[in-house]
Amino acid sequence: MRVALVDSGIGLLAAAAAFRRLRPDASLVLSSDPDGMPWGPRAPEEIAGRALQCARAAAAERPDALIVACNTASVHALPALRAELEPAVPVIGTVPAVKPAAASGAPFAVWATPATTGSPYQRRLIQEFGAAERATPVPCHGLAAAVERADDAAIDAAVKAAADLTPADTTAVVLGCTHYELVAARIRAHLVRMTGGPVTLYGSADAVAAQTLRRLAATAEPAAPAGGDLTVYASGRPGGLPETAHAYAEGRFLVDGRSPTGAAG
Repeated sequence: MRVALVDSGIGLLAAAAAFRRLRPDASLVLSSDPDGMPWGPRAPEEIAGRALQCARAAAAERPDALIVACNTASVHALPALRAELEPAVPVIGTVPAVKPAAASGAPFAVWATPATTGSPYQRRLIQEFGAAERATPVPCHGLAAAVERADDAAIDAAVKAAADLTPADTTAVVLGCTHYELVAARIRAHLVRMTGGPVTLYGSADAVAAQTLRRLAATAEPAAPAGGDLTVYASGRPGGLPETAHAYAEGRFLVDGRSPTGAAG
């Protein structure tokens, strides 16, 4: 089994690690766009074009499925990707975990990039699950970029700024950008200090990995205990994992097999 993942940057590590935990025998193709990131501020047609460039590079590896491991690209590029690749290659998008957060019945916050926070897409998603009165949208200025750089000081400052915009009685947060799942433990620790109680984080990596297996009609039981290889593309060129990927448990796991703790829960 070979599965490809597309994102603007290292946010795809969370979904890649989640899939590798389910199927350690699977080969993974990671295709990101360091030349064009961040995608968020770009026009929708530009995002679709850059996502297609990444997907075409990955498609050359003949994957069985492609995961769009990026919320922004899932909003703006999914139709174009599916039109080009399906039905030969199933394309699985990433949706912020608003549904399970809303199902809890409790108030929650949705941390996302400023562009996503103000988007009609996020508003519709919150309304779809009847959570408009219980959801607090929180724009996380600079957090994704800080995670991409593995800049600890900037990550802490961005997390604090987002926490300051989050109601003090919040006990659940949806991580609405795949980059945020790489620093989930730091986000949780800060919120626990702020609220004085437990905080549940809802990420999308585990769900998108499971959905991919369902689309492939595949079992989570690996055909072999390990052995899946890793292929990396950077803006369409063959490459390797960026050095910043090794700053995160998910990146190290993909390289050396030491499983990281999941983001959500």
